[in-house]
Amino acid sequence: MRYCINCCIHLLPNDLHRQCFRCRGPDHNNQKCPVCRGENKIPLYTDSKQMKWLAVLEVRTDHCESWNGLFCLRKGKLCSLMFGLIIMTLVMVSYMLTGAKHGLLLIPSPFHYGAFASNPSLMDNESLSDMKDYYQPSKMNISYVKDYPSIKLIIDTITSKIEFITRQRPDLEELRKQEPHMFSVIPNKFLPNSKNPCWYEEYRGNTTTDPYATNSYALYSKRFRIIFDYLRKVFWNHLYHYKDKHYRLRCLPRFYIIGQPKCGTTDLYDRLRLHPDVRFSAIKEPHWWTRKRFGIIRLRDGFHDRYPVEDYLDLFDLAAHQIQSVLQGDAGQERGRRSNIIIGEASASTMWDNNAWVFFYDNSTEGEPPFLIQDFIHAFQPNAKLIIMLRDPVER
Repeated sequence: MRYCINCCIHLLPNDLHRQCFRCRGPDHNNQKCPVCRGENKIPLYTDSKQMKWLAVLEVRTDHCESWNGLFCLRKGKLCSLMFGLIIMTLVMVSYMLTGAKHGLLLIPSPFHYGAFASNPSLMDNESLSDMKDYYQPSKMNISYVKDYPSIKLIIDTITSKIEFITRQRPDLEELRKQEPHMFSVIPNKFLPNSKNPCWYEEYRGNTTTDPYATNSYALYSKRFRIIFDYLRKVFWNHLYHYKDKHYRLRCLPRFYIIGQPKCGTTDLYDRLRLHPDVRFSAIKEPHWWTRKRFGIIRLRDGFHDRYPVEDYLDLFDLAAHQIQSVLQGDAGQERGRRSNIIIGEASASTMWDNNAWVFFYDNSTEGEPPFLIQDFIHAFQPNAKLIIMLRDPVER
């Protein structure tokens, strides 16, 4: 030991103090040192035995650590409280800025509170000055109603200055030049005894060929592999044999559910599935017309290999099998019956997604594109049904 702690706590015996290098150094003053003078000695005894100075140090160290731990605990609680207050403040500010919660808004609402008189002539013929007599805002009614007469007046003003011109539909031959493979696969006429657009296509593969080996939906979508595994098992049982040739039933959807995002397309899809005569594609949203057939899996990833029309038709094989069972009839039943089963497809992007059109069909952003999605759908299915789902953009 080179240094003693005598001058700090005065608990060491004198012999240990005399051996201390610092106390016996050249700068040591016996007159000023309290130990050398024999003053301020504070011996510590426990059970009539003098306690070692290391024990005293351990006791004092533990006491300080307990206070440090308590201080750290209080500091942690304080930090957690401050963090929670900051998060709460940010949430309230976000509500106030976006207007998601009207109760937190500190600015007057742009909507009037009250009820409108249900007078149809008011909406069409009256001016805004006459509307004040019919519209009386109620302070007791807290449900807001939008100023539809004002909105209608703005829309009428805009439409009066815009001239709408009917778009000329392209010729069928021009469409064939743009998509020759698609027109070679889909025929001009469909089976007369099927309510859904279906036809028989010759299958040239053998029994060892996987009919879905090259399907892009099966290759790139892992969650749909179970569906295609089932289709592989039942594929050969649904082939139609005629004059030493194999034929498979192909179908297109009878109706399309299109619309804007968050407008209830999924809800309508789930409700229509409950109908006994309605079937859907194996995938709810194939996005084939607007994305996959151009090679777009995700727009941020760029272009990939284009999905051929055969991959799109494979998604309706499960429904086609059920239609074929009705057309051919079961054992002991009359053949040639009419099938009332219809197939639907619910890709909302069919209505609005035109991101890929500027890269194909010589389209450009300058002016109106010469070829649109509805041109091809109308060329194949003039009687196709389109169910459009819309919603108020502000509420959406």
